[in-house]
Amino acid sequence: MHAPGIKALAAGLREIGDVTVVAPAREMSAVSHALTISEPLRFEHIESRTFSVEGTPADCVNLAVGKLLPKPPDVVVSGINRGANVGDDIAYSGTVAGAREAAMLGVRSLAVSLATKGEDADYGIAAAFAAEITDVVVKKKDWGRRTFLNVNVPNNKVRGVRVTSQGRRDYWAKVEERVDPRSRVYYWIKQGFT
Repeated sequence: MHAPGIKALAAGLREIGDVTVVAPAREMSAVSHALTISEPLRFEHIESRTFSVEGTPADCVNLAVGKLLPKPPDVVVSGINRGANVGDDIAYSGTVAGAREAAMLGVRSLAVSLATKGEDADYGIAAAFAAEITDVVVKKKDWGRRTFLNVNVPNNKVRGVRVTSQGRRDYWAKVEERVDPRSRVYYWIKQGFT
C-alpha cells in the first residue's frame, strides 16, 4: 500500500485520468494468483479513492471491481513492481496476477515492473511510461478478451517498445534446512536460474 512503486504509478496515472488505488496492505511478492477464501477479506479506506486491503493483488482487483467501485474501471494497472517480471517468473508474480485477474473479469489491464533490484530504482521513469501505454490501451478499439500486458520498464531512459511472447527459464530450487533459536527446524526455499 505504501510502496514507492504504487505511489509513483498512481501519481503518473492521475496525469491521464481518475485513479482509485486498491492495494495490498503489505508486500505480496511471489503470491502468484492466490485468492483469500478461507478467512474474511478486509479493507481500510485510507483517504479519498485509496483503499488498503488485507489480501493479495488478485483479492484487491476482485474487491475493487465487485464492491468498491460504482462501475468497472476502464483499465486496471498493477504495479509498479521492483524487479522485472519475465519468463516463467510471471507465474509467481502477484503484480502480474493483479492484471491477469482484471483480464479474467473482462477489464483491460497491464502489469508494470521496473527492471531493477537495486536501491537506485527510479519509479518516475516507469510511472511516466505506464501512463503513456495505459492511454494507448484505453483507446485501443480491438482489445482481445482476457488479454493483458506485462510491461517491463528499464531503470533508465525508455528508447522504444518491443512486443514479445513469454520466454522461459531453466530453474533450480534448493530447500535449505535451518534451526531457529528454540531448536525448531524450519525451511527456506532458494531459487535461481541458469
